[in-house]
Amino acid sequence: MDAYDFHLPEELIALRPVRPRDSARLLVVNHARPGSLSDGIVRELPDLLRPGDVLVANDTRVIHARLRGTRRRGEACANIELLLHKPLPDAGCWRAFARPAKRLKPGDVIEVHEALTADVLDRDGGEVVVRLTPHGVSLDDAIAQAGEMPLPPYIEGKRKADDSDEADYQTVFARHEGSVAAPTAGLHFTDDLLAALDARGVARETVTLHVGAGTFLPVKSDTLSGHKMHAEWGEVTREVADRLNAARAAGGRIIAVGTTSMRLLESAVDAQGVFHPFAAETDIFITPGHVFHGVDVLMTNFHLPRSTLMVLVSAFAGLETMRAAYAHAIGTGYRFYSYGDSSLLFPQDGASPRPIDRQDTSQA
Repeated sequence: MDAYDFHLPEELIALRPVRPRDSARLLVVNHARPGSLSDGIVRELPDLLRPGDVLVANDTRVIHARLRGTRRRGEACANIELLLHKPLPDAGCWRAFARPAKRLKPGDVIEVHEALTADVLDRDGGEVVVRLTPHGVSLDDAIAQAGEMPLPPYIEGKRKADDSDEADYQTVFARHEGSVAAPTAGLHFTDDLLAALDARGVARETVTLHVGAGTFLPVKSDTLSGHKMHAEWGEVTREVADRLNAARAAGGRIIAVGTTSMRLLESAVDAQGVFHPFAAETDIFITPGHVFHGVDVLMTNFHLPRSTLMVLVSAFAGLETMRAAYAHAIGTGYRFYSYGDSSLLFPQDGASPRPIDRQDTSQA
């Protein structure tokens, strides 16, 4: 994992998005072109694509997954924070990261809000299983009332979520509630940018992957083989699969907006590059040597060191290429992580079984 590590100056961690969102910087990484790295801005994306390409975004919606409450045992009280990260089959049950978890044991009740309590069913280290009980409202409404927007820890450690995050941490594609973290590449899109993509003749599709916090956790083992991915539920409908197959048959490229879209598309495609309907959990871990059958180009933000997403982008564009890209981004002041700038990545040779026509990228 040392190969996927880097030092990021703290001042490059974005605590707020730029406005308008499509004015964020865009680093184009295409090792097939002289220089391989080109600086631009997100609103230039239509010029980097061509008619017939298909942009695929994740339409999941972030829920108020951060819950703060009080655990009482007689006269003893403890303040507890829960970060919901995975719903379980039993009604109202979730896996959650707890802080401080050592203050909890099975049988404890956390009073979160007048509309919501959490019963602790099990604890394993820093994780707990809780049953959420709403009072007077539906469970979805209780979580919305009692919870907070779950900003990542590198932002949460500097400031609390506020009213502006209610819009800033949702994408324009957000439709289906279920994520505990935003699919951050989609945060750069505005109505104006979508109109420009339409005018360019770039088609748009959405898929759904409910993002769990485990996606963004650093890899704690020293090797890739020692890491276990959290499973996340996703869906590619038959209609979307059919349209993606038709676009490819006509010569269009599949442009994944974010690593969550990429992971789902790679879960729903076969070795011949044909997409199929998919509605299940996926724990796909994309590592070097993976052959990308579903995605031709990837738009993605800059990721945490030693994370599964840093491994993913390196598998797609090449480790040395990405190390050079991140060094360039740091050296030229790109803003990192969820509210930061973005990149447009083209695959390294051999990453995709389909020959990639790189025309129309010269404007970058």
